[in-house]
Amino acid sequence: QVQLVESGGGLVQAGGSLRLSCAASGRTWSMYVMGWFRQNPGKEREFVAAISRSGGITYYADSVKGRFTISRDNVKNTVYLQMNSLKAEDTAVYYCAVARRTVPADKAYEYDYWGQGTQVTVSS
Repeated sequence: QVQLVESGGGLVQAGGSLRLSCAASGRTWSMYVMGWFRQNPGKEREFVAAISRSGGITYYADSVKGRFTISRDNVKNTVYLQMNSLKAEDTAVYYCAVARRTVPADKAYEYDYWGQGTQVTVSS
């Protein structure tokens, strides 16, 4: 079992930055792929970024490529999402997730554990 707790969301102006954190518990956490997704009311959960177990492979949605960076610290059991040059369309609830696989994935159904989400609001 893996438990995830996100933090770092908030209100920011367009062009600004935020860093999301996701603290994980569970002794095998470092063996799993980690991902970030986001969702707005009435819409499907959207892939944002994913990172391999070692952190050596990262994968991004086209909409955030070049602006967001995913990273992980396996000693601190934490995954991060650095978000720069934020846009109003980045507004959503952001979720971190764990997938029991070796290669980063971009489909929500491929992930096994989810956090409770943290709200990010970007004002234009």
